[in-house]
Amino acid sequence: MSQLLLGVEDVTKTYDGFKAISDLTFYLFEGELRTVIGPNGAGKSTFFDLITGRAKPDKGTIEFGHTDLTALNEYEINRLGIGRKFQTPSVYVEHTVWQNLVLSVKGPRGVFSSIFHKWTSTERDRIDELLKLVRLDSKRDWRAGQLAHGEKQWLEIGMLLAQDPQLLLVDEPAAGMTDEETHRTGELLISLAGKHSLIVVEHDMTFVRQIAQGRKVTVLHQGSLLCEGSFENVQSNPKVREVYLGRGKGTK
Repeated sequence: MSQLLLGVEDVTKTYDGFKAISDLTFYLFEGELRTVIGPNGAGKSTFFDLITGRAKPDKGTIEFGHTDLTALNEYEINRLGIGRKFQTPSVYVEHTVWQNLVLSVKGPRGVFSSIFHKWTSTERDRIDELLKLVRLDSKRDWRAGQLAHGEKQWLEIGMLLAQDPQLLLVDEPAAGMTDEETHRTGELLISLAGKHSLIVVEHDMTFVRQIAQGRKVTVLHQGSLLCEGSFENVQSNPKVREVYLGRGKGTK
């Protein structure tokens, strides 16, 4: 049986009297791919902020393995093996695709030392594997700024993977993508499950259906856990249909 990787228990976070997260309990196991959905204001971004240390809970515990994350800073949490991808891709637009991955490789190197470092064949093979994984091997010498939106998203996922994280937090990866790019992104994330653990926040229900098959979906509403279950059970849950999918309406 998989080991518990992330434990969030009875967590509350308040901003100026508004409870962004309220008594939230959430568990993620090693190798799991979990999708988190919910309407705007459900607390999804705050949830990621709390895991990564950008925000601290007012009460409750957040543990990664046996480590208390609430006692750590952002950079310390990142070094533990938690990587976050924001909705808007953040890449080095003037550097090549290959250089972007090089700059992200786990280690204390700076920009110039990373680019001009004498790479071993093993290190180069690792970068080449990542390029193929994110389907950018044919564009390794392109400047990142020349890539299409979806390709920049894939590059940033590759940059996260270069850090060798245990847990990836991925925020709305399908936003702004074409249908083909969205499907390819789903294939990529599914291929990572097992080797890594992932929490994916998403609004596109077609995309959620693709990556959540046979997996658990978590629904947040007003900072609290509304329900958890298979995509089919969540899709048919009357409370979910009312607060998120629309009363009496089907999904895409």
